[in-house]
Amino acid sequence: MYLEKIVIIPTYNEKENIEKIIGAVMHLQLNFHVLIIDDDSPDGTAVIVKSLMPRYAGQLFLEQRKGKLGLGTAYIHGFKWAIDKGYHFIFEMDADFSHNPNDLERLYAACKSGAGVAVGSRYVKGGAVANWPANRILLSRGASLYTRIITWMPVKDPTAGFVCYTKEVLEAINLDGIEFVGYAFQIEMKFAAWKLGFKIVEVPITFIDREFGASKMNKGIVKEGILGVLKLRWHSLFKNYRKRVTNTGFSNKVNFQETEVLLEGK
Repeated sequence: MYLEKIVIIPTYNEKENIEKIIGAVMHLQLNFHVLIIDDDSPDGTAVIVKSLMPRYAGQLFLEQRKGKLGLGTAYIHGFKWAIDKGYHFIFEMDADFSHNPNDLERLYAACKSGAGVAVGSRYVKGGAVANWPANRILLSRGASLYTRIITWMPVKDPTAGFVCYTKEVLEAINLDGIEFVGYAFQIEMKFAAWKLGFKIVEVPITFIDREFGASKMNKGIVKEGILGVLKLRWHSLFKNYRKRVTNTGFSNKVNFQETEVLLEGK
């Protein structure tokens, strides 16, 4: 059986959103499967997912972890699961509708057309942010500019969490070599793909602030982002970062030329 598309959704206390977001993805009727990675949510998020699995048999899956272990490790867990099952296009998406499920097909189309990574971007032409307070917009835009200046990575929305990766990209990256678990995780994944020479396309989206549940943003995540970017740059200059994040079992597939970043919205 050819398994093509899987959407990974990490959750922690998302009972208000989880049934709706799963239903929205399934309602597309575009053969997207969904994998929920739940970090032992005390609000019963996983219980809700389990109740939906008979309705979406063979399309909805659940992995439960012991405790709140972080966004980055949740995605790494999901990436390994999806690769092992044989999926070819692997998506990151939030549970809170800040990422519109209708945009999944646009990210898929970008990867299907040759991109290794498709980024749902707020900061290319046609991208936008809705219902966000001014301080969050300032923080996000500032983080994106800061990341681009320090790393030289030509991605306008490096902190974006709405992403499609091809199986080939995730197989080429040594996922155990990805260091960061919070805000900086999204940056490092794109940085690793860029350093390994994969083509990145930014697809304009509108990011909408959540209506239900609480944001997971905190001072520790911001601090990791600030220091993590500096660390990435240092390692790329002096510590052979590319070697660390190369999966040696797939190194023959990696193109060590500088990546091409395309802005679909320009």
